[in-house]
Amino acid sequence: MKKQKFQATKINPKRFHPSQIRYLILIFPVALFMLLPLLYIFNHAFKPLEELFYYPPRFLVEQPTFANFTRLFKVTGTSGIPMSRYLFNSIIVTVLILIASVIISTMAGYALSKLNFKFKKVINEINTIALMFVGIAVVIPRYLIVEKLGLIDNFFVHVLPYLAVPVGLFLVKQFIDQIPNELIDACRVDGANDWQIYTKIILPLIKPAIATIVILSFQSVWNSADTSTTYINDDSLKTFAFYMNTLTTGATGVAGQGMAAAASLIMFLPNLIIFIVMQSKVMDTMAHSGIK
Repeated sequence: MKKQKFQATKINPKRFHPSQIRYLILIFPVALFMLLPLLYIFNHAFKPLEELFYYPPRFLVEQPTFANFTRLFKVTGTSGIPMSRYLFNSIIVTVLILIASVIISTMAGYALSKLNFKFKKVINEINTIALMFVGIAVVIPRYLIVEKLGLIDNFFVHVLPYLAVPVGLFLVKQFIDQIPNELIDACRVDGANDWQIYTKIILPLIKPAIATIVILSFQSVWNSADTSTTYINDDSLKTFAFYMNTLTTGATGVAGQGMAAAASLIMFLPNLIIFIVMQSKVMDTMAHSGIK
């Protein structure tokens, strides 16, 4: 028994061990290769105008400058609606969608996993089928539904289409499936109702899955300008992503490329930060850790 414990500690030690060197030799080049796109985005945003059009292209910036950001904010300052308005819209929309998608996905996942009701299997199959459809395939039916609901030029049109997260529901259900039914039955014997089981048992145990939903929903909302383009005519209701895309696609020449690089970094940073904060939870979800 002691021998087995010593071997396990040696294979996967909590602290650094010489046996890890061989794995680090393999992992470090792969990690460095995967970091190259991140380094490129940061370097590209700080390249002066002449370096943006070097041939052959150069990966690293030689003379970093904030000129691209200065030009970008000068353009935003001359627009009819301030950039802060678009940023405010994006923040409100993102927060609303994150809260709503987590509540809907976790409640639906609990119901589909641990409760028995009519058409349960049908709903599961519909959600599985929904995973096969990409957003572009449902643009027309989504527009018809939004129009029938009278949500054209309505702020909540940003929120409604993103409340359904089939991938998030699938992950949450798979995660809850690993929670023993005996634990749920014991809670019911002790007098707990479904709401108490959901809030005090299910939610604490599925934090990794919740973190995954947050990341998926954030990326789909923060980076998307489709809703502002398709359903919104009032510029004061449009989002930051739409505004950034308008600036970069409408600009031409070298100065436009510099603003595009700066805007890309601004849009990318929140995604990077939220993934770094929650990446450990995401790894647990993908490994289907459940209860250990």
